Amino acid sequence: MALRHFLTTQDYSRAEIDALLEQAAAFKRSPRGQQLAGRSIALMFFNPSMRTRTSFELGAFQLGGHAIVLSPGKDAWPIEFDVGTVMEGEAEEHIAEVARVLSRYVDLIAVRAFPKFQDWSVDREDRVIKAFARYATVPVINMETITHPCQELAHALALKEHLGNLDNKKYVLTWTYHPKPLNTAVANSALLIATKLGMDVTLLCPTPEYVLDERYMQAGHRNAKENGGSLKVSHDIEEAYRGAHVVYAKSWGALPYFGRWEQEKPIRDAHRHFIVDEAKMALTDHGLFSHCLPLRRNVKATDAVMDAPYCIAVDEAENRLHVQKAVMASLLVQGTGTGEQGTT
Repeated sequence: MALRHFLTTQDYSRAEIDALLEQAAAFKRSPRGQQLAGRSIALMFFNPSMRTRTSFELGAFQLGGHAIVLSPGKDAWPIEFDVGTVMEGEAEEHIAEVARVLSRYVDLIAVRAFPKFQDWSVDREDRVIKAFARYATVPVINMETITHPCQELAHALALKEHLGNLDNKKYVLTWTYHPKPLNTAVANSALLIATKLGMDVTLLCPTPEYVLDERYMQAGHRNAKENGGSLKVSHDIEEAYRGAHVVYAKSWGALPYFGRWEQEKPIRDAHRHFIVDEAKMALTDHGLFSHCLPLRRNVKATDAVMDAPYCIAVDEAENRLHVQKAVMASLLVQGTGTGEQGTT
């Protein structure tokens, strides 16, 4: 059977996504099992984590498995990812050896590696996780790079729990202010999963400069066409919020200024009013609000919104545990997790 990874939900059909969500819901009802009994996963963290690390470690444990956490450059050797590099810098070993050796030890490898925020033409290639997938002989899971597919599933499960059928529900993905230019990963992923689930999606952002990378916009339009939904861009706050069933907030830096953030900052600073507040939520159709967390209160959303009964951010965060168990179990059920039996 061909090796299959979980790098992006775009590699999965809507039926497969629905099946993962059904399995996640089952794990939520009955959290413990033996689907990972005798199995292990290496969690590779190139960036900090709270929810991701906790939910993956606990998820593996609750299914009878074992998680090993590694932070290259901190408690593990720094890794080189480019081919043909003369390794005279900080990196002590190459991904070709790292991925293949880990594949001899564990049944799954999960990777969290954010962009460098210097050159989008480089970062958009997602080279770190693609290199793991290239050399590993066990399935690789994306714990957030330039997309965040595990967050997508947690978000989708929370929406289904509260709304049921998501087809043609109005979904607003709104940019919000943040003092720092952030990764577009969650925004990319929210756009992908909402369009894949047939929702009518509005990307609300201050100016055209904050529209997401064209590859995700194109994928969103394809998803919408295939699943009976729609996708549009708006810069009008009132028009976007009016009648919305879901408001999902995220901060991100404008890609045209990638690596030149001092030039982008005045534009970002001028749009603090994109904060999600009670007045905006009052325009919705009894809409839900959510965020991937962590969230800076009274910067991205007000206390009143975060503490309102329509805020499902904590539900979404809990669901990370359940959907990630579904992903791990599904990859191993396919018979692709080989652990020490892996070959190079």
